[in-house]
Amino acid sequence: MNCPKCATQLSPEARFCGNCGFTLQQAPPTPPYQQQQMPPPPQVPPTYQQQNQQQGAFRFDADGRGQGRGYDWEIQHAGAFALAVINLQAEQAICAEAGAMVSMSGNVELYAEMKGGIFGALKRAVGGESAFVSTFTARGGAGEVTFAPGMPGDIAGIEMQNQTFMVQSSSYLAGDTSLQVETKFGGAKSFFGGEGLFVLQVSGSGLLLVSSFGAIHRKNIRPGERYVIDTGHLVAWEGHMQYNLRKASKAGFFRSMLSGEGMVAEFQGPGEVLIQTRNLAAFAGLLKPFFPNQSGSGGGGFNFNIGS
Repeated sequence: MNCPKCATQLSPEARFCGNCGFTLQQAPPTPPYQQQQMPPPPQVPPTYQQQNQQQGAFRFDADGRGQGRGYDWEIQHAGAFALAVINLQAEQAICAEAGAMVSMSGNVELYAEMKGGIFGALKRAVGGESAFVSTFTARGGAGEVTFAPGMPGDIAGIEMQNQTFMVQSSSYLAGDTSLQVETKFGGAKSFFGGEGLFVLQVSGSGLLLVSSFGAIHRKNIRPGERYVIDTGHLVAWEGHMQYNLRKASKAGFFRSMLSGEGMVAEFQGPGEVLIQTRNLAAFAGLLKPFFPNQSGSGGGGFNFNIGS
């Protein structure tokens, strides 16, 4: 390189010019290239639903499908018009509430029986259920059977593992043949709540299919916490949970009626409860004015007269 002042040729390592004494400015050395490390992504806490799927007592499959002893199952069209599809292996069976079947393969045999004998059938009938339970068995080969509730709503497949759940009688859809399903007295107050006198106690291991009017909301109740749920929105809860039925308002029956609420169930944690987001009795009340009355005229401001 040359001196910028007197143009004398200098060596590359020179710091000053030996001819004129000009001090040369050295450029700082270039540091070696270092690959920049990206900061780790922030840890996103799991959502409430994800925590429930991992920790809740009700074990739901996230993809809505699974396998049981001698069958596999899948929930299709999840939401308001869900359908449970059960693929049975040869000579395998599944139990369901009477009237729940939508379709089945030609080789599937249907057998209806009164489980629990005459007394068990009587309790089921008084509780608003059918006195009979249907068993579907694939004969001579694999077969398919599908189930759906009578009202719009979702279906949840719960894989029970030596557990006991209480299920609202209208929410039980189907289950593994090994599950023990018993009708239990729900307390005299439940009659005035419009939910009948009985609930179902389901125990054992295997698939349990429950249905809801609307969607299913999962609620974890912490130890010592008290939580109130309208009886018309109950689907299922853990069998060990303590609860009592009472009027919605503690101020008295009249104020409960003014609030539009009837009987409620007050649960005490710990435990998990399944809640349906719609109330069938309330929905029926909304539709009542639009149905013909005893005189043959319809509601909603329209009267229909049929002349001779």
